[in-house]
Amino acid sequence: MGYTFRPEGGGEEMPWKERSVMDERMRFVIRLKDGETMAALCREFGISRKTGYKIFERYEQCGLEGLSDRARRPFRYANQLPESVEAAIVTAKREKPHWGARKIRERLLRRLPHAIKTPAASTIHAVLDRHGLVQPMGRRRNRAEGTPLSEGRHPNDLWCTDYKGEFQLNDRRYCYPLTVTDYSSRYLLLCEALQSNREELAFPAFERLFHEPGLPRAIRSDNGVPFASPHGLFQLSKLSVWWLRLGISIERIRPGHPQQNGRHERMHLTLKKEATRPAGANILQQQAKFDVFLEEFNHERPHEALAMKCPAEVYSASSRPYRGIPEPHYPFHDRTVMVTSCGRLCLYNNEDQSQRISRWPGRRCQRG
Repeated sequence: MGYTFRPEGGGEEMPWKERSVMDERMRFVIRLKDGETMAALCREFGISRKTGYKIFERYEQCGLEGLSDRARRPFRYANQLPESVEAAIVTAKREKPHWGARKIRERLLRRLPHAIKTPAASTIHAVLDRHGLVQPMGRRRNRAEGTPLSEGRHPNDLWCTDYKGEFQLNDRRYCYPLTVTDYSSRYLLLCEALQSNREELAFPAFERLFHEPGLPRAIRSDNGVPFASPHGLFQLSKLSVWWLRLGISIERIRPGHPQQNGRHERMHLTLKKEATRPAGANILQQQAKFDVFLEEFNHERPHEALAMKCPAEVYSASSRPYRGIPEPHYPFHDRTVMVTSCGRLCLYNNEDQSQRISRWPGRRCQRG
């Protein structure tokens, strides 16, 4: 069914007429040959006189075929490889499927005549890729994965830790707040203003925390530093190894799923509104603001999920005191040696490079 329209003054219905570019060019040429002027026709058809003359010249040269669109591909490529050289590259690759572009280029240099210019290794690689003879190598990455998450129904069953996003202080330095909360009671255990997220600063902060309420059963964190290491075994960092040696289980959320640590993230929103706007003049003043917020959050601010109780009314100290990691004791017939920071054993003041081990630097290990 065609589309029709009725003129404003009434009359018969008239169908729409579809016209292509080819038809418009033909009408242009016909009216031009009938004697109409080039300038008037160009204004009516909405084209420049240069385009009008070009259309007419193509019609004079090629007839009706000259009115159709022409391919825009260049007539020649200045640096296009000869077909014989491209075929030689493909043949050499099929003969030596495990060779790369540089070795194939050397093979062509020895085979082809000196009069033929051998292309660069990058060009050879592009030719092989165009013919589907390059197998892409996937990037090897140790993708972090989440661990099973516990429910943490009682105080100190599960602690949550994270760094709130860094922000700039008035002295142009950045503050990295390290926070720890109890999952069950929402009790804010730690809010420490640190100058970076390096593990050297996180160790003393957690050690001071463990001295006060004791040790939790598990700690939940994301997969960032210093809680995890992308290059370590099972993504273990020095901080997480220390937790394991203290008997603390490690829980990690899935990458890109902050909702698995949603209670802690919600606390960060309140912290951002009440203790970082405006920011402190320096790190000491910002820590003072964090201390005020911690006291108010735990002892004054009621929580709806706790039946409008304060977190301090629900939380209780842990039954597992922190005593540090005891030094290991070995039998008298064993000898202890030190491990260097790069993982070497020093025996009789000589470094035994053949016995590299993955242990903690500066720790003693057993030697029979």
